[in-house]
Amino acid sequence: MAETKITVIYDNPTDPEAFESAYPAEQLDAARSIPGHLRFEASKVWPKEDGSPTPAYRALDLYYPDYAAASAAVATPQAAAFFEAMQRLSTGGVRVLFSDIEISQH
Repeated sequence: MAETKITVIYDNPTDPEAFESAYPAEQLDAARSIPGHLRFEASKVWPKEDGSPTPAYRALDLYYPDYAAASAAVATPQAAAFFEAMQRLSTGGVRVLFSDIEISQH
């Protein structure tokens, strides 16, 4: 069975400074505490050269051995704390995806 990844896509927040001040503890550290992930990635979308809004602001990816492990992870108290903070901080919107990794190069 292929790996599964959970991706959180944060849309542009209404107050980027407030988001950035809370992000390290309430999202990065909280995501790292969700059990069972094989690896963790965080990224920030490059600003557009013309100054127009980007299609998203940040993303987090948590990789799990399979769908069952990812599903079990999001049912933990650590995930509950992460998702509560995610909803509160994501003033511009947020999307969460579960994806089957079809091709991996790690």
